[in-house]
Amino acid sequence: MTQSNRRAFPLRCGSVLATVLAATLLTSCAQWHARETTAELVYVGTQGRQVVALRFDPASGALAAIGPAAEGPRTTWAVAHPSLPILYAVDDDSAREGSVIAYAVDRASGALAMIGTVPSGGKGTTYLWLDAPSMTLLAANFGSGSVSSIALGADGRPGALVSTLTETGSGPHRRQASAHAHSVAIDPSGRFALVPDLGADRVFVYGFERATRALAPADVANAAAATPAFAAPPGSGPRHLVFGADGRFAYLLNELTAQVMVLRWDGGAGRLAPVQILSAVGVDAKGAPSGAEIALGATGRFIYVANRAENVLLVYRVDPDSGRLEQIQRTASGGEAPWSFALHSSGRWMLVANQRSGSVNLFSIDPASGMLADSGRSVPVPAAVSLTFVQ
Repeated sequence: MTQSNRRAFPLRCGSVLATVLAATLLTSCAQWHARETTAELVYVGTQGRQVVALRFDPASGALAAIGPAAEGPRTTWAVAHPSLPILYAVDDDSAREGSVIAYAVDRASGALAMIGTVPSGGKGTTYLWLDAPSMTLLAANFGSGSVSSIALGADGRPGALVSTLTETGSGPHRRQASAHAHSVAIDPSGRFALVPDLGADRVFVYGFERATRALAPADVANAAAATPAFAAPPGSGPRHLVFGADGRFAYLLNELTAQVMVLRWDGGAGRLAPVQILSAVGVDAKGAPSGAEIALGATGRFIYVANRAENVLLVYRVDPDSGRLEQIQRTASGGEAPWSFALHSSGRWMLVANQRSGSVNLFSIDPASGMLADSGRSVPVPAAVSLTFVQ
């Protein structure tokens, strides 16, 4: 019976089978292609001497480890080129002069290939900011208390070290014997560079000229009205700063006190003025505070903070008129010592680098409420300290 059926319908059965197979293959290819085109690379800076690559799918929330992508420098921070497949990473080694390394990104495999390096103008390079309008990298050198500007070529390769400014200062904490530039941010006008300095308890305000890519002392940038540094309370240890959605306010996270400061920004004079101080320390906290990271959410209505001393993430609602903050959530980071986090451009996801527990944990974000929810997904990455999305 089976044999006769095969003889009676050879073409018809074959056509049906071919059609089914073709449809199945096309569907599988389409699904595979959809996964490939929506998946993004994430690079994890570590306190070891390697950069680890992850694959993240913002459509599904799938997160997977690829493995080490580069080895050698102590890369604790990195930023991505806004349009080219290039990653810029620091060599954070306080024992020698720092540098910035450029890597070409292989989007298919996640591998990194060094394509250039340039001195950072100081020791212990710990942070990078990329000013896209001028194609300039700004590097904060923690060990030497300095900040530098580095030109980028049209092909994304690092060019010359354009300028370096070094500060002095100290504070009452044992970690404040000298100036320690911890980060840098260009203001919304592009005319000023703000440098939170942990050692000096200051946010230094420098002039920045996009045409020349040079940093200049504040009195040169605005001779008619000098722009002195903003003084944080003694022992605060300024770490990272982010501007609000409309540029009228800046939000400063102090590491040594785990305080969040709301500051009014005068973009004409280049001045900061205090508006509000909030503590990210819990009522049952023990040990020394340690503020770690701060960022503005995609909608501009929420500020996110990591407190690594207590292994928690905090969410604050922004009042659009006054700039003041209201804490609306305090939740566990999914691991120990959340050194930093990265918000996905979709506004739906947060990746958290839990340094002590050696993991990268995924949280979802409710766009309406701003609230975080632990997805339960994580990948192991020893000594993870920073995260960079590359689309």
